[in-house]
Amino acid sequence: MKIAAIQMVSGVDCDANLLRARVLLEDAARQGAELAVLPEYFCLLGRQDSDKLALRETLGQGPIQDFLARAARELGLWVVGGTLPLDGGAPAGDGSARAYNSTLVYAPGGERVAHYDKIHLFRFDDGRERYDEARTLHPGRAPVTFELPSRDGHRWRVGLSICYDLRFPELYRAHAQAGAELLLVPSAFTHTTGQAHWELLLRARAIENLAFVAAAAQGGLHENGRRTWGHTMLVDPWGRVLGVQPQGEGVVLAEFDAAQQQQRRQQLPALEHRVL
Repeated sequence: MKIAAIQMVSGVDCDANLLRARVLLEDAARQGAELAVLPEYFCLLGRQDSDKLALRETLGQGPIQDFLARAARELGLWVVGGTLPLDGGAPAGDGSARAYNSTLVYAPGGERVAHYDKIHLFRFDDGRERYDEARTLHPGRAPVTFELPSRDGHRWRVGLSICYDLRFPELYRAHAQAGAELLLVPSAFTHTTGQAHWELLLRARAIENLAFVAAAAQGGLHENGRRTWGHTMLVDPWGRVLGVQPQGEGVVLAEFDAAQQQQRRQQLPALEHRVL
């Protein structure tokens, strides 16, 4: 199956971001991709974290969801919608509004087939950069996998995750135990943390679970002044990088071979040797 991981440098105008996402999805479809993965916050990287709250949608309705469903249907693609803010319900205990940072997956017919809310909320403070997603987001509660029947007849089991989840290997092990062969990581890693750990973590998650990994990222200097690491990457179950886009928008493509993945698990049955 040919996979496309899309890198963007999203700005503060949602409509403009959707237009760029559509162009990149069309590029992926022209190049024969069956599955295209957009990055975290593909629809908006606002001037402040709370800007995303103005775009909150109710699950099942809203312009961002309509955009994703239409793109999947018109392009004949499986589309993983990076992340978008979904309504978090009643205000938090401190009275402030919250959203879920959610990944939605659409089949080529345009129907939504999976929904995952980001479990682990990023917090970082090195004295120069400060981030705390818990100020605007609710955490998700459960891992999510879905089944993707590819054109060659193989039915892929796919595990969903988002950005900071990458630092928590137990989530990916749960996906592997559920049979996942492909792990998706739409992200917006900061330049600081990405430079230090991004590739190491992606390759580790692939190796330890003997699974393919597709990580679509934000990559560049954004209108809001934030700088993201980029390096959208496709990794095979042996930890080999099959494709990478260091910075700027673009589409990274590679063929993922399910037979190769199964062969690796037979050659090195580490998942069967787990004790703890």
